[in-house]
Amino acid sequence: MFIVGLLAAVAGQASAATPPAGSAQSKAEAARLNALPAVAPPHGVHVDRSGRGQRGKASIYAHRFNNKRMADGRRMNPDAKIAASKSLPLGSVARLTNLDNGKSATVKVQDRGPFVNGRVMDVTPKVAAVLDFRARGVVPVEVKPITVPQLDGAIKLGAGAAEASPRDLRQAKEVTEELVRPKATGRP
Repeated sequence: MFIVGLLAAVAGQASAATPPAGSAQSKAEAARLNALPAVAPPHGVHVDRSGRGQRGKASIYAHRFNNKRMADGRRMNPDAKIAASKSLPLGSVARLTNLDNGKSATVKVQDRGPFVNGRVMDVTPKVAAVLDFRARGVVPVEVKPITVPQLDGAIKLGAGAAEASPRDLRQAKEVTEELVRPKATGRP
C-alpha cells in the first residue's frame, strides 16, 4: 500500500510540474529536449511522455487496415496524416523526417504499433507519399514530438516544438486537445 501511495505522489508531482504549452518555460524545455540525441525505440509498448526525439524505421500501414478501428477508436483513413507509435501517447502530434532524403511531415498519433523491433512508426500511404518512400516501404526516420498529452490532461511541448512555428504549435496543440477530449456518448 505504501508503494502505491508513493507512486501516486511521484506521478502527481511529475504531472503538476508540466508548464502550460505556450509558456516560456515550456518552450525552453522543448529546446532542451531538441538538443538531446534521438533515442532508439524501446522494445514492446512503453508510453513515453517525455517529448524526446526517437530514431528508428517507419513503415506503411498494410492495405488491410484501411477503415479499421485504431487504438483511439477512430477509423484509419489512408488519406489522412495519421501514424501508429509504440511509445508516444495517443493524441500526440509529431514531426517525422525521412533521414534518407530530409523530407518531413506532421502526423497525429492515433494508433499503436508497429510491432516490429526497430520500427518507431507505421504511417498512412499519404504520409509515405509526402516522405517519398511508398516504393521502398520502410525507411530510417527521426520522430520529434511537438505536443505530448500528459496524464493530468496538460499538454507538454516536445523536441519538435523547438523548430515549429507559432502557427504550427497552435495547430498541434488544438489537434492534441481534440484527439484527447473525451468523446460524447450520447447517454445521459
